[in-house]
Amino acid sequence: MTTDVTVRPARPADARRLAELRWTFKQEDHDGRPPAPSWSLEEAERWIRDRLGEGHWLAWVAETGGDVCGHVFLCAVERMPEPFGDNTPVGYVTNFYVTPSQRNKGVGSALLEALKQHSRSARFDTLIVWPSERSSPLYRRSGFQPPEELLELPLDAG
Repeated sequence: MTTDVTVRPARPADARRLAELRWTFKQEDHDGRPPAPSWSLEEAERWIRDRLGEGHWLAWVAETGGDVCGHVFLCAVERMPEPFGDNTPVGYVTNFYVTPSQRNKGVGSALLEALKQHSRSARFDTLIVWPSERSSPLYRRSGFQPPEELLELPLDAG
């Protein structure tokens, strides 16, 4: 990892930069030509600030030169109580992004390591993610594996 990158928990005050990076991230998904947005940047900023403030959503940011250059989010998914087992939450990992200038320098690995350390200390049962084709190798290097018991049902809005 580059020596000038710091990973820390995100704070509600980071919401504007996180919203900006989210928009940049999603534009990459559309080769820089996304359809008309259905959310404004201000709405995304407010959503992120509110969720980080509530604590149900957590995030980690990577900073270099005082600027956030990457992030990863974690949502705790509560499990139903059961009498004979562990009721620890499952963690949904999402919105993982590193700016192009900081890729392949260990920033993504450092973000995932911070998220995994927190998840272990908070006693999460499992972490799940729907990786992109581009991010899948990094997740696999970080220990993520294909599930044996997960099923999904995509719900078509049309």
